[in-house]
Amino acid sequence: MSQRKGTLERKSKETEIKAELNVDGTGQTKIKTNIGILDHMLELFSFHGHFDLNLDVQKADLEIDIHHTNEDIGIVLGKVFKKALDEKEGIRRFGTAFSPMENTLGRSVVDISGRGYLTLQIGVPGEDVPTIKDQEDYSMNYLEHFLESFAHGLGATINVQISQPNEDLHTNIETVFKSLGLAMDQATQIDTRREGVVPSTKGIID
Repeated sequence: MSQRKGTLERKSKETEIKAELNVDGTGQTKIKTNIGILDHMLELFSFHGHFDLNLDVQKADLEIDIHHTNEDIGIVLGKVFKKALDEKEGIRRFGTAFSPMENTLGRSVVDISGRGYLTLQIGVPGEDVPTIKDQEDYSMNYLEHFLESFAHGLGATINVQISQPNEDLHTNIETVFKSLGLAMDQATQIDTRREGVVPSTKGIID
């Protein structure tokens, strides 16, 4: 099977972003988002997902805030995956993975269905959730915006849950990016029982 690769350049009034992706890689990365903590998280995502990813934010409006840049990176990452997967023939489509860190557990469930939708659950409904402190100008709201943009760019239903969250932002979101990388690796792998077949009873995922 030939390697599944994609390149994408996206330009808007706020940002200019270039991405190169090899789905069938080894986890090699060259990432410059100009958002330090996001650089690190995307390196973890790619390493554990075995994706080769070059991502360069060539223009950003960070002098205002990181909102547009963070969101647009999610869009570009989702779209470059969509491009690399093409018709999605033979992929497993579904992926589920867990990643623990200290007392915190991240779970990501992915369905590359063509329908972009995100559910992010922090803690258990009805239980007190600690205040998660912002770090390096990043926050849980930015995490949600990033994941939502990624889900819509790719066309995937993504369900993320953080169990037993603590006050440390880094710990919480690291479990998310690691588990998401693992789940995406699983979902994008080729199922030899359906090689060459789009994994949908409709015969198409768009």
